Amino acid sequence: MSRNYWLDLFTWATWNEFQKAGSSVSGFRLSRWSTVQKIAEGDYMLCYLSGVSRFIGILEVISSPYKENARDIWKDDDFPCRLKVKPVIALTPETAVPVTYLRDQLSIFQNPNSPHAWSIHVRQSPALWTAKDGEAIVRALMEAKDNPVKRPFDAKKLNYKPVFMRSRRVGPVTVPESNIEEPETSLPEQVKPIKFAQEPESVLFEEKKSTEHNEIQWLLLKLGCDMGFDLWVARNDKGKDFMGKKYSDLSRLKNSLPLQFDDATNRTIELIDVLWLRGNAILAAFEIESTTSIYSGLLRMSDLIAMQPNLNIPLYLVAPDDRREKVMMEVNRPTFARLKPPLSEMCRFISFSGLREQINQAAAYIRFLKPEFLEELSETCVLEEA
Repeated sequence: MSRNYWLDLFTWATWNEFQKAGSSVSGFRLSRWSTVQKIAEGDYMLCYLSGVSRFIGILEVISSPYKENARDIWKDDDFPCRLKVKPVIALTPETAVPVTYLRDQLSIFQNPNSPHAWSIHVRQSPALWTAKDGEAIVRALMEAKDNPVKRPFDAKKLNYKPVFMRSRRVGPVTVPESNIEEPETSLPEQVKPIKFAQEPESVLFEEKKSTEHNEIQWLLLKLGCDMGFDLWVARNDKGKDFMGKKYSDLSRLKNSLPLQFDDATNRTIELIDVLWLRGNAILAAFEIESTTSIYSGLLRMSDLIAMQPNLNIPLYLVAPDDRREKVMMEVNRPTFARLKPPLSEMCRFISFSGLREQINQAAAYIRFLKPEFLEELSETCVLEEA
C-alpha cells in the first residue's frame, strides 16, 4: 500500500506539549479540516520545527480524522482537527535535520531564480508533499537517528512563537517581521553623490559605506520630508542610519500611525519600509527590494490587499535596475494574480537609478513636488499580452 507524506508544523512549545501528552495526537486548525480529511491511516506526518527550520520527527497516522474541541494537549489553541498517531522517529533540536541540508534532494529548492521561494512550502500544515520529497526526508531522519550529529542553533529562533492576529476579512493571521536572514548588497561604487535642495554644499553619502537598502530608504525618507510630508519608517528600522545620518533625526518622522484598521492590518502597515503621510492619509507606500529574494515586500503588499481589498494606497516596489524583469515576473505570479484586485494592478515599479536621477534633477525644486510625480517616475507592473 502506498502512503502519502504530509507536512506537520510545530513550534518548540507545541512539540513539547505534544510529547508531554504522550505523542499520540496531532492536531490542526478548524480551517484545515477539508485537507485533514484527506489524510489516511498509514500516511506519514513529516514533523517540521519552525523557527530553526529543521525536520525533527516522523509520525505514522493510525486513525481516521476526527474533531475534538478541548485544550487537553495545547494550551494556546485546541487544534480541533485531529489524528491519532504513533512516533516513528523523534529527534532533538540539536540532532534534527535542517531543511537546507536537503537542498539538492527536495523539489521545493528547484527554483534558481528565487532562492528563498522554498520557505513558502513550510508555512502551512497539513500540506501534501511529493512521494520523492517525503522519501528523501524519511531517509535523512533515519540516518540522523542512527548516526546523530549535534548542530548548534539560535535559541532565540527555537523559542520563536508566531503571534496570531485577527483580520476582520480573513480571520486569524500572522504578520511576520522583516526577513533578517537575507543578505543586503553593498553600495555600488558607481553611485554618484546626491544633493538635496536644503543641503546644497553637502553630499548625503560616500561610496561603499552602507547598504543599498539603507541608501534608498534614506533617500525616500529625506525626499518625503523635503516635500513637506510626514514620514513613517518600518517599525524595526527606526534605529537605523545612513552614513551617520539617523532616520530618527528627520523632523517629520512619526512615532505612531493614526490608522483605523484591525490589528493585523495595522501590524502589516507598520512593517512597510517607508510611508509618506498627510494627516491621517497615506499618500504612498514603498517596499525596497535590494536583497537576493524579493518575496518579503511582495508578501507584505499581498497581505495588505488580501485584508483590505478596497484600500486606496499607491504602492511602490523599489528595486535595482537589473532586477526589473524579476520583479515583473514575480508580481504577476498566479498566487498574486488571484488577489482581487491583482497585485500587479496595485503596485508600480521604481528603479534605483530612476529614483537617484529624479532626485538629482529636482534638487532645486523638491519642496514644490507633488506625490503625483511618482506616476511619471514609476511604471506599471501589469504585463501586456503579446
